[in-house]
Amino acid sequence: MATRTRRTNTVEKILDTAAELFYANGLRGVGVDQVIAASGVAKSTLYVHFRTKDELVAAYLRRTDISWRAQLEAAAERAGDDAAARITGLFDALTDAFDRHGFFGCPFVSAAVETALDSEARAITVQHTERRHTWLTRLSTEAGAADPDSLARHLGLLIDGALASGRLLQDRAVVDQARSAARRLLDDHTRRDRTDDLP
Repeated sequence: MATRTRRTNTVEKILDTAAELFYANGLRGVGVDQVIAASGVAKSTLYVHFRTKDELVAAYLRRTDISWRAQLEAAAERAGDDAAARITGLFDALTDAFDRHGFFGCPFVSAAVETALDSEARAITVQHTERRHTWLTRLSTEAGAADPDSLARHLGLLIDGALASGRLLQDRAVVDQARSAARRLLDDHTRRDRTDDLP
């Protein structure tokens, strides 16, 4: 049990360090030696857990996928039971991210730009986007959107756009602007349903 705990703690320490470095500097801007130096683990220890940088990048992206989707979903849930409120509430996760460490963009967009089309890293970014889209489609359906798939795609663009603009401008106001655009989208996508209910 103690050996397993030490292994888990070591892996988490490596991934925590890699996440901080990759997020701030990009995948190409960080070498394995930097991760080793910053984490304080021996080179042999890192390579026991991650045989290549590609394996380390993949593990970082998988963990980030779980963490970021959880943050989006938690922000949505805090907004209450109303699906429309949850959709606009999810943007609080972006504000929270900015308040923690500023905007460094979307790690998945960055990974897609920096990695080969046939790489595992890019496959993980696509899977992340598909999972997020499935969740946004479910929220859009619950909100009464006439075309939930379309609304979900627009919301995904707003999330990615806010992260990209936030990185460029380093201004948390972009999140408020994205949230306002989401409200307008909700109105547009649910208006037909409301008018259909009129006598």
